[in-house]
Amino acid sequence: MRGNDFLEKMGLIDPAYVEAADTATNKKKNPWMQWGAIAACFAVIVVAATMLFPHDEPELPSDLPMLSISENTSGGMGYEGYMAYDISELVNANPWNEESEISALPVYQNLLLYNEYYIASGADFDKMREFILDVAGRLGLDPSNLTITDNALSEEEKQQITKKYEAGGVVVPDGFFDPTALIIEADGIKIEVDQTMTATIHFDPVVSLPEEYNFTHYASYADTAAVADYLKSEYRELIGMANPQVNIHGGDYNIYSQQSFSIEFFDADDHDIKQIINYNFNRVAFYCDDNGKLFLARVFQPDLSKKMGDYPIISSGKAKELLLNGNYLSTVPYEFPGAEFIKKVELIYRTGGYEAYYMPYYRFYVELPEAEHENGLKDYGAFYVPAVEGTYISNMPTWDGSFN
Repeated sequence: MRGNDFLEKMGLIDPAYVEAADTATNKKKNPWMQWGAIAACFAVIVVAATMLFPHDEPELPSDLPMLSISENTSGGMGYEGYMAYDISELVNANPWNEESEISALPVYQNLLLYNEYYIASGADFDKMREFILDVAGRLGLDPSNLTITDNALSEEEKQQITKKYEAGGVVVPDGFFDPTALIIEADGIKIEVDQTMTATIHFDPVVSLPEEYNFTHYASYADTAAVADYLKSEYRELIGMANPQVNIHGGDYNIYSQQSFSIEFFDADDHDIKQIINYNFNRVAFYCDDNGKLFLARVFQPDLSKKMGDYPIISSGKAKELLLNGNYLSTVPYEFPGAEFIKKVELIYRTGGYEAYYMPYYRFYVELPEAEHENGLKDYGAFYVPAVEGTYISNMPTWDGSFN
């Protein structure tokens, strides 16, 4: 690249000056002016080089607390993998894309603390009570006429469990019998709000949709989209959003080559960051039973009152470098197969109950050649790289040959 081209692309010189200089090339110049111009250009190039290749790392906000990665948070059997014939079949309405110009994202502390027995403390039952009454009101129930109970065991049940523990020479852990959810039952509806601020709504009897809708586990994408439109209209009050955006996500197959999709809603917003937060945290989901009827809905509203701050985030390209270096979390029981098997990346928050902090990650979908099926189905494993600038992470994950 010529010097003028370099300066022009850097935006450090007006193109008109370049054109004027080129026009005057064949004209006789005062040698002192020539050397002066060269010196000036050299000075600009030095400044540009300093901007491009700084000697020191860029300064980052110093008032942000350090964060720790929760490495063992899967909380389930198996590994996180998705089966599809092609990565394009795995879909969602994630508002983030690789062209998003976001330099920082909020991080929140999970207010629930778990001991070695996975017993939680720190739940705010006042907020849970307020939340369950709000959901009841959205369903058309009169909050003033509702009775709220909890899921505490009866004294007889406690005694039976205590005896079983004592028979094994074990003491019942502290907090084992503490209630973990609030419950309302009225008019064929049961609402249960747990410590993670998730409201689960059971419909009894289950709700039949009009015959023209195919609300089944293996309905096509088009059929699922039609059902989503119906639910958006029929349950607008329950969804309770100013601008509900449908998120039809999934597209993966089971071992019988049956493809499935799920329905959620989040509140769309003109502000990119707020929309990302809504997509990951503030959601409403609907579920069908085996007979294609609505039997369950969930309203997700985790407590985000403890904001740690807005943290600088790295690019997806930098995250890929960390992935290749082994700085990732994954439950996949295979070694990372290599860069050529990376098929997709998206930015998400890990929102599991055992996360110490709700922070953004890049989720890489990686094709697993060891797990490809005879019928052509491929397995795509999930590999997570923290999106927060590593300066603020006290225990950047490093794969050590084991799988969490």
